[in-house]
Amino acid sequence: MSSPDPQVRAARNPADLSSEPSAADADRTHVTETSGPTDPLSESRNPPEGAFGSSDTPEPATERAARPVRGPVVAVTGAADGVGALLTERLAASEEIKRVIAIDERRGECEGAEWQILDVRDPALVEKLRGVDVVVHLALDLDLESDPAARTAFNVRGTQTVLTAAPAAGVHRVVLCTSAMVYGALPDNDLPLSEDAELRATAEATGVGDLLEIERLARRAPRTHPGLNVTVVRPAVLVGGGTDTALTRYFESPRLLVVADSRPAWQFCHIEDLCAALEYAVLERVEGDLAVGCDGWLEQEEVEELSGIRRMELPSAVALGAAARLHRIGLTPSPAGDLAYTMYPWVVSGSRLHHAGWRPRWTNEEVLGELLAEVAGRHTVAGRRLGRKDATAAGAAGATVALLGTAAIVRRARKARRRI
Repeated sequence: MSSPDPQVRAARNPADLSSEPSAADADRTHVTETSGPTDPLSESRNPPEGAFGSSDTPEPATERAARPVRGPVVAVTGAADGVGALLTERLAASEEIKRVIAIDERRGECEGAEWQILDVRDPALVEKLRGVDVVVHLALDLDLESDPAARTAFNVRGTQTVLTAAPAAGVHRVVLCTSAMVYGALPDNDLPLSEDAELRATAEATGVGDLLEIERLARRAPRTHPGLNVTVVRPAVLVGGGTDTALTRYFESPRLLVVADSRPAWQFCHIEDLCAALEYAVLERVEGDLAVGCDGWLEQEEVEELSGIRRMELPSAVALGAAARLHRIGLTPSPAGDLAYTMYPWVVSGSRLHHAGWRPRWTNEEVLGELLAEVAGRHTVAGRRLGRKDATAAGAAGATVALLGTAAIVRRARKARRRI
């Protein structure tokens, strides 16, 4: 398929991608030599020194290190892995952050942070937050394989504890991270959606019920605790750092399921761009709830062309009915509600971040390429991971048979394991 007309692509990228320097880019050119790891793409993606108006003669590292840091003290929950680990490293390396408190049930690898080991639901959290200015709450369980009741208990109770402990400890700002999925995937969605669009999702997709409850807690907290500022950051389809969701598993299938008469629109968010947006929220460079993702979006045909994976197209009743049945009998982790996010658009504009000077470093095409590299060798049908032998059989059987025959494949795999 030929590439879309340039005018069409321009319409998909409403943000002004001018050559003016962003605050985030300027900040990345002044990292102390002793502060720890920097953005892993900085060498390949950062423009040459001085491209954003920085001095041609960098300030000596010893002078920068000697200057007192006046920035906030930041606590990050869920700091041992995933987004939390990358953000902790980023903040610990920043000149604008005075100190980083890393909170998790186990110690992570960042040496530049002060580690506090505890369950985020522990009421003792309030003591760990004394002297903290900003909390970024990233201790969430969105694992497809987690028990739904236990997952909800952890996610909701953890957020409640953070939003109660933070004001009690004198914290003035809490940053939460949910997903752009809370807007809902609906055929009449605007392209793109603004940050202030109504949250129309239902609890039918994996983890979305938890995210909607977190959004409700975020709206209520400032009324319960006057003076507390709560910012919610909502990324598009998150990729990188081993992220494993129903939407990333979509690209592990032998065929890309397309529901007849649907209108998919794919927008991705690289984990590094999400961390840059979270840093903007921490430093109060932008106000209000934030949506974050690559500029523009990809049509389904573009995704198929870039990925090289052919589609399987099924009527809506067949696809949704099969997905519901397989999930109901416990053969697949993804409920039928997950399919909606591959059927209808939920693209976000990210206008608030753009107006504040933030720009994504990654394009949708680049993130899709990284996703395909991450999932290479994995085999998934209807959201369930299969062994290589079963996946080969599923691919050879054809798209429709692969979806509707998942139950038989899984039963065969179970019998084989029992014989071992």
